[in-house]
Amino acid sequence: MTNSLTDIAKIRNIGIAAHIDAGKTTTTERILYYTGKTHRMGEVDDGAAVMDWMELEKERGITICSAATTCFWRECRINIIDTPGHVDFTVEVERSLRVLDGAVTIFCAVGGVEPQSETVWRQADRYRVPRLAYINKMDRVGADFHHVVWMMKERLGANAVPVVLPSGSGEMFTGIIDLIEMNFRVYHEETLGATFEDSPIPSDLVDQARKYREIMLEAVSDYDDALLEKFIRDEPIESADVIAALRRATIDCKIVPVLCGSSFKNKGVQKLLDRVIDFLPSPLDLPPVVGTDPRTRKKVTRKASPDEPFSALAFKVVSDAHVGRLTYFRVYSGKIALGDVVYNPALEKKERISRLLAMHANKREQLQSASAGDIVAAVGLKYTTTGNTLCPIKHPILLERMDFPEPVISVAIEPKTKADQDKLAEALARLADEDPTFQVRTDEQTGQTVISGMGELHLEVLTDRMLREFSVRASVGKPQVAYRETITAPQTGSGRYIRQSGGRGHYGHVEIRLSPTDPGEGFIFENKIRAGQIPQQFIPAVEEGIKGALGNGILAGYPVVDVRAELLEGSFHEVDSSEIAFRIAGSMAFQDAAVKAGPTLLEPMMEVEVIVPEKYMGDVLGDLNARRSKIQGLGNRADARTIMATVALSEMFGYATRLRSLSQGRAVYSMEFSHYAPVPGKVAQAMLAGLGVVYRERRAPLGAKRHE
Repeated sequence: MTNSLTDIAKIRNIGIAAHIDAGKTTTTERILYYTGKTHRMGEVDDGAAVMDWMELEKERGITICSAATTCFWRECRINIIDTPGHVDFTVEVERSLRVLDGAVTIFCAVGGVEPQSETVWRQADRYRVPRLAYINKMDRVGADFHHVVWMMKERLGANAVPVVLPSGSGEMFTGIIDLIEMNFRVYHEETLGATFEDSPIPSDLVDQARKYREIMLEAVSDYDDALLEKFIRDEPIESADVIAALRRATIDCKIVPVLCGSSFKNKGVQKLLDRVIDFLPSPLDLPPVVGTDPRTRKKVTRKASPDEPFSALAFKVVSDAHVGRLTYFRVYSGKIALGDVVYNPALEKKERISRLLAMHANKREQLQSASAGDIVAAVGLKYTTTGNTLCPIKHPILLERMDFPEPVISVAIEPKTKADQDKLAEALARLADEDPTFQVRTDEQTGQTVISGMGELHLEVLTDRMLREFSVRASVGKPQVAYRETITAPQTGSGRYIRQSGGRGHYGHVEIRLSPTDPGEGFIFENKIRAGQIPQQFIPAVEEGIKGALGNGILAGYPVVDVRAELLEGSFHEVDSSEIAFRIAGSMAFQDAAVKAGPTLLEPMMEVEVIVPEKYMGDVLGDLNARRSKIQGLGNRADARTIMATVALSEMFGYATRLRSLSQGRAVYSMEFSHYAPVPGKVAQAMLAGLGVVYRERRAPLGAKRHE
């Protein structure tokens, strides 16, 4: 697809990301229309959006899977990934941002910075993705451009710099003032915004435009000494100089240029496309990708050039009904052609590229080759999964993997007939292959198949897909919370495993100390044993034994988290000691120490934001308080109040129905995972009593670490 550095300089790999219902898919549909990729505008509300191609997406009017497409604007190729806004599908945003060079974050002009907007922003910060902000829905009642810019600065800590101003808002939104070109653009409604007219700024808006242009120039003058000099001397500044300085600042993640429009009313999208080309980076503008050599563990870099050795990162796997297993990957360097053999260093497997495809939502275009900067899909990669690196076997490189959040909710699922049994296993395996946040396990006590995901909607969509795509009829149980266990006090424990059966026996003996770590630190193992007590080759087996025991907690069998284990002492037998003996001894020592270390239950806590009309606020607050919530703050909107709270996930089942009845259907809410916190004593007691477990709340000794 690309053959030279000149071609690569004309590539923009961007993502469209935002809170649910901010207008991501509508904006993408307009981009496809104005760039000539489609010949009619698809509307989300009509179920006709090109990018929302799944039947479930059309029915629900939401994006579930990120969709990739390519379009052209000003002789540049823009590879776009349209991502979901619902927090249950946050993995789609995470893996898209990992491979993109820039992002357009969309904000609702009325809602402003909403909870998922903050999540997306944090994800983009983590991968240092340069971004533009586009304030959409300027035609809605209550739209406030300047308030959203203020929210971006306050909530996100962003250096948000408007490069346009709206003329009016709501029904009075008539056009856009460009602060770089200093002109006024009006879009022609009879051509659905495809044509427009640039004219001088209306006299009543000139003073406001000059004021905000000065603010913009002040912000970017730090990035260009010549521009700074002209600004101080009050000399004329060319548009090209402003664009060049803004581009450097944006790529450096120091400034976020802010644009506005109304995608639904066909206003502002072409201006957004222009600024994507002007401000967001090509692959050449970013530092070379850094990885490690899997053999020497030394750092390796790859430049965005077709002449470098091939390197790519697989970021998405899809089961396609027509071509089978599709693997999406971003090419960072080198070239790849049809029939090439690539190496997966993480799995130490060779793979053959049997087909290369350019994707346009669910439509495919055959390719002969792909080069640095391209985002393509391949058929024939049997083993490669999300986060795996692809490279030549002679020039291996291992790129940084992606980390995904742990599931917080589970349901039991059973096939309705014997015929569904085998199909269920295949469907679950393929869905788990596609989605790293979807997990499948078998409950050891009941023998049931348990599936886990990021929320009720996530699991609902996955079970719906089983029926539609795999024809599996299954019964789904009630949602269950993914609890965890931890300890509250340091304790020591010992494990001694001795077996003699006539021949060679088994001998392993260890003593360990367990102590709690800070929330989120996970499991830490430290070897503090004196030389000679246990041979070095048995130490990893002790760690493996403890790790294995973490999966089955002391209180109710939930996984144990945030624990430090220190190996203190031990002994061995010259003949009978083995790895398996020390693995079992490590597990026994953990069980011995954990029982005495004040085990406690942890539950997932959710950040909840409710937007409710003033008249229903008292009822909604009362209901939240009854759900063990902690109110974090109250806010005002043009037409409603907002309530921010932290609530236990176990208390939020059925909340959507309850909220509708309390507010006559006028309140909405969003919810995302925040952290794990201890379950209150009485609640834990009642919960474990239902499992037949006696719970005695243990107090940690003075000075011991506890989970807050």
